[in-house]
Amino acid sequence: MMKTIELQKQKIYCGNLMLVNAKYPLKTDDASNLIPADMRFPDILMKRDAANVLQLIIEKLSAEKSIIPVSGYRTLREQTDIYFTSLKDNGEDFTQKYVALPDHSEHQTGLAIDLGLNKKEIDFIRPDFPYDGICNEFRKTAPNYGFIERYKKDKEEITGISHEPWHFRYVGYPHSKIMTERGLSLEEYTEFIKAYRDDCRFVYRQSLDARVEIYYIPANKEITFISMPDNCVYQTSGNNIDGFIITVWRKNDD
Repeated sequence: MMKTIELQKQKIYCGNLMLVNAKYPLKTDDASNLIPADMRFPDILMKRDAANVLQLIIEKLSAEKSIIPVSGYRTLREQTDIYFTSLKDNGEDFTQKYVALPDHSEHQTGLAIDLGLNKKEIDFIRPDFPYDGICNEFRKTAPNYGFIERYKKDKEEITGISHEPWHFRYVGYPHSKIMTERGLSLEEYTEFIKAYRDDCRFVYRQSLDARVEIYYIPANKEITFISMPDNCVYQTSGNNIDGFIITVWRKNDD
């Protein structure tokens, strides 16, 4: 049996896979469903799913004393203040490299987190998160649960942001794993998935018994209709540009 799913065009600006950068600004300021990324820091917030997964990773690595959140969700006003304060204190060149323009920051989505090695003094803009020890264990483990290191050194021309070892973005699994295995930034992954449609889906083999099917649907109309089997688990996300990325979990005998 099949069911019909309705996707409103405005929903292309929502979801775990929304691309927010200098070219594609945030179109909705959704401050709902936010919780502390770490209960010890009640003012540093993330979307609930992202915060829960972050805590799962931290607990798995027993990293509670070693890794702390530095900056999570920001309002437009907070991002504006950070941007112009950095211009004043650090200059234009530094700010363009490390601070996104207001409404162009992932921090306004509630899906991004800056993490730091727990030490006496922590730089708010560029916290220390080295490529060794517990920080690198986090970095290697994160894609298995839905997080990616967002701004890598070899992707600076694509992302428009300088290398930020401390900035992690929740995109959800298995997208995080696919991006990491293929060495794709979120910008590149967004384009990569556009090649796959309902009749030609990208298939990720999750296990011997299960697979994940991923495809793109353009939002050409005010309402987009998709058909979905009654008994499957699925997720939809806007890409913040022009359509939706559909993720379907299936058993191999379906």
